[in-house]
Amino acid sequence: MQSLLKKRRDRKGLLLAIAGLLPLILCIVFTFINARQIVQRQQAVTASMLLTQAESISDQAWNMVGQLRQFDGARCSDIDDDLMRLAALYPYFRSIGVMQSGEVTCSSAFGSINGNLPTMIQRQPPEHRKAWWMLSIAGTYAVKDRPAVIFIRDTPSQFSTYAVVDGQYLLDFMHAVGKSHGYNIELQFGGGYNIDGGYAPSAGSFLLSASTLTVTSNRYPIVARVTSPPSDAALTWRHGLLTFMPMAVIFSLLLITVTNNWLQRKLSMRDQLQRAINHREFSVNYQPIYDIANQTYGGAEALMRWQLPNGSWVRPDLFIAAAESEEMIVQLTRHLMDLIAEDVQNWTLPPGFHLGVNVAAEHIQHAEFIEDIRTFAARIAMHQISLTLELTERSLISEGDEVVRKLQQLRSEGIRISIDDFGTGHCSLSYLQTFPLDYLKIDRGFVNAIESLQDETPVLDAIIMLSKKLKLSVVAEGVETPLQLAWLKARGVDYIQGYLYARPMTSAAMMTWIHSADQPSTSHPPG
Repeated sequence: MQSLLKKRRDRKGLLLAIAGLLPLILCIVFTFINARQIVQRQQAVTASMLLTQAESISDQAWNMVGQLRQFDGARCSDIDDDLMRLAALYPYFRSIGVMQSGEVTCSSAFGSINGNLPTMIQRQPPEHRKAWWMLSIAGTYAVKDRPAVIFIRDTPSQFSTYAVVDGQYLLDFMHAVGKSHGYNIELQFGGGYNIDGGYAPSAGSFLLSASTLTVTSNRYPIVARVTSPPSDAALTWRHGLLTFMPMAVIFSLLLITVTNNWLQRKLSMRDQLQRAINHREFSVNYQPIYDIANQTYGGAEALMRWQLPNGSWVRPDLFIAAAESEEMIVQLTRHLMDLIAEDVQNWTLPPGFHLGVNVAAEHIQHAEFIEDIRTFAARIAMHQISLTLELTERSLISEGDEVVRKLQQLRSEGIRISIDDFGTGHCSLSYLQTFPLDYLKIDRGFVNAIESLQDETPVLDAIIMLSKKLKLSVVAEGVETPLQLAWLKARGVDYIQGYLYARPMTSAAMMTWIHSADQPSTSHPPG
């Protein structure tokens, strides 16, 4: 029982710990996931801004490229002023110009100085390109250390127009939008050079690592990559924790309180008893009583037993005391009577078999006590069993007059009354005359003293003599040796109960024992 209670306490502690930690863990997980989602949304917003700006610049570049078509076939000396004017009027452009068969024939930056396309863009142009194509490049012939984006339109006549957007405009914008979060931002036009305009991502941990969002324009072959550093997610997570953790702590305390109340009810002994009743964990053993005068069994006492689902047994004194403290003793006694009535259905007994049933003081004082006993007696009446109610001394002390009335009424209906474990309580000897009694059961403590006191047993002698004076039959409990039996028999004790005669046994075992040819019938019951 103690180990069972320890396991329940450990289980309760574990459940309370889980109840307390669960909201906190959920808060941590939720805020972490939420922080990642917030970072992803911020990345998406940043990427959208980048693509919008890149598309706007691309629109202006293509418009410029379209305007330059008017100079098809014109000499550079005729159009160089126009090219410089157009380049100056519109932002973003590093240079604009026209080409013929891959050779730059006129530009806003160098006028009529010729140069080929690979020299201008410092790399070979894409092999498989369309008539309209764009490309991000690391630099140009004029500005080698700053990226740019070239927009070119080719025609079947080998006449081409182009516009070079200075990458500084893009770098400034990328730096501005990425500064607040420390983003590393890249833009790529037409699969060309990655224009890097942000901050290098720092190393992170397993949970808080850098995350990259890649977004592609629906209008142009432009790709934007936004990489968020671990510090951004950590900062967002911390803000979430500061917001939600106080609520999680409050919820944790509430959940601990609710769980504790639920466990108190679920794991209390009262609920354990109720569950044991519902699951039929209780059973009844019967210990035969030896009739010394007739030298045979005179009846049996019903003893309740509780076996837990794990196979272990709970001591009767523990669960009976628990039932009394939890105000479950009446319900437990009713369950005992139900179990006995079920067992009796399979009995074959001679009339007059004495059956002792323990009744608690709380049950005697219950308003339905008499009705409970009458109902039980009716259920076992088919075998003409002589029912004996075994009461403790405490049962006689409280509400004495009312108890006398109830016992007298039951005795008038053929039910016998016995005082159990006499001598261990605080009952005055005068109560033996006051209450209607039939039997007095001597506590095993007095019986055990027989051998050690060497025939000097004044208290036990007085109890037996007083019982005879009051015409009460005497039952001695806990008889375990032939010497004890001989001593009790010499002093006129009527019945004995103990291991010397028989141990407690199940209903089926008792029937086999009673009807066995080896059933004791001598004046010397076997040990």
